[in-house]
Amino acid sequence: MLDPKHYDFDAEALALIPQVVAQREAVLPLMLHEDLLVVLMADPLDQRLLDELRFMTQRRIVPVLAAPGTLPPAIARAYEKSVPSSSRQRSRAGQTAAARDLALDLQSASDVSNEPESDVVSESDNTLVRLINSLIEEAIAQKASDIHIETEPAPKPVRIRFRLDGELVRYLEVESRFRYALVARIKIMAGMDISEHRKPQDGKIDFARFGGSKTELRVVTVPTSSGLEDVVLRLLAGSKPMAMDAIGLSEQNLIDLRRMALKPYGLVLVCGPTGSGKTTTLHSLISDINDDSRKIWTAEDPIEITQEGLRQVQMNPRIGWTFAAAMRTFLRADPDVIMIGEMRDEETARIAVEASLTGHLVLSTLHTNSAPESITRLLEIGIDPFNFSDSLLAILAQRLVRRLCKHCVTSRPATPDELQALAMHYLDGVQHVDERDLAAQVDRWKAQYGEADGQGGRVLRTYVKQGCEVCEGRGLKGRLGIYELMLNSDDIRHHIRHRDSAGDIRTTALKAGMKTLRQDGIEKVVQGLTDIGEVIAATNL
Repeated sequence: MLDPKHYDFDAEALALIPQVVAQREAVLPLMLHEDLLVVLMADPLDQRLLDELRFMTQRRIVPVLAAPGTLPPAIARAYEKSVPSSSRQRSRAGQTAAARDLALDLQSASDVSNEPESDVVSESDNTLVRLINSLIEEAIAQKASDIHIETEPAPKPVRIRFRLDGELVRYLEVESRFRYALVARIKIMAGMDISEHRKPQDGKIDFARFGGSKTELRVVTVPTSSGLEDVVLRLLAGSKPMAMDAIGLSEQNLIDLRRMALKPYGLVLVCGPTGSGKTTTLHSLISDINDDSRKIWTAEDPIEITQEGLRQVQMNPRIGWTFAAAMRTFLRADPDVIMIGEMRDEETARIAVEASLTGHLVLSTLHTNSAPESITRLLEIGIDPFNFSDSLLAILAQRLVRRLCKHCVTSRPATPDELQALAMHYLDGVQHVDERDLAAQVDRWKAQYGEADGQGGRVLRTYVKQGCEVCEGRGLKGRLGIYELMLNSDDIRHHIRHRDSAGDIRTTALKAGMKTLRQDGIEKVVQGLTDIGEVIAATNL
């Protein structure tokens, strides 16, 4: 039994296992020696996890038992220290330097004051106003999805972090004496009550009103300990939809999904956790069929992507303007296509199913893990299985994974062992696997993605992330989707009407040719688009 606080962390070992995997599985890589990786674990006898780590790292694993209760803090400390400050805080130097200069100006101006801490700077102070505007501008420039402002009791500073490509990155620290004024200024911009500190509040900032670009920010304040508040700002850039062939769908999934979107009526669902790109996919699908011959209504909360030709409606539950109310209204407004931001309750789901049976194409999202689980979830909330089985066209499950940085990624010919391990992972849980199945899968990849080797054969390559200035040392830049498309069929309808389990539905869908999320992700690894660690982290359901 080993206590990690007595050991130094090995950056090379930590780089082999993504932080998200380490935290979820409670594992901590301690040391790398040639092809041996020493890993601290809560359960060194977990064979499934050991196989997963061996495959992910391509190293032999030496498991060591961790002292009880020591792993979570050690993992957090290790990954915080392992990433160089230059990659965590590196700026696109102009605007970041400007923000830090403004923070220093704010500190200098307050240093001459002898007033109490909370009165040192006003929320209307010109330097503070410019600091917050610069902060938002830099988040927009870096294509951040969120800004996190985290306050702590004095003397700890206010920590500001951006979420870039799904990962939180430290951006700036401001002295603790400015924490009240920072939060108050953001509340004023969002139209919130600055005197209320005990309850959470929601608001929105139209950044154009404050001299910035045309960007809307969704603001949430959360009361924390010691009478403080944290703030999270989500950037809603009002962007245009991506083309369907640019979001990462495989060729067959793209053909099938486009075919479903051209149906005159029926139900198409997109499922996945928060932040997995469901809204982007729906708008890409709608842009494919958005022409003068169709009337398309959308009910969204919030409206993140805009398109000409759509009639887009913002939800407002405070006045009773909910998804269900919007659906009822849309059905009286002669729609051809209806998009509902989310099926949150039985009433919305029931109306959507009825609308899809009466001559309308209905698109919506669900917070479920996989396509088969979406069916059982909707049946559990009370919709009629017979109507649902007739209305359903397709369910698309998705996740986002980070792309390998195009500027620094390197490649080399893949070894037979690496290809066999990939094929094993690809087929595991889908079918009974023997050596012939593995060899056949590798041959399919070579035929589809391989390069000519000059001797009449084809060779696959292994892609290795490196890290450069463009990707700020991470080796990953940007994101793409991995997908699982399940089409309705007579066999699936039979399962729905008999309320069969998600496992039975999955087995039937796989026999019909569905590729799982992990299979789609591994194919993108073979193509050199992403990293196997990213795929494993995103698909461990």
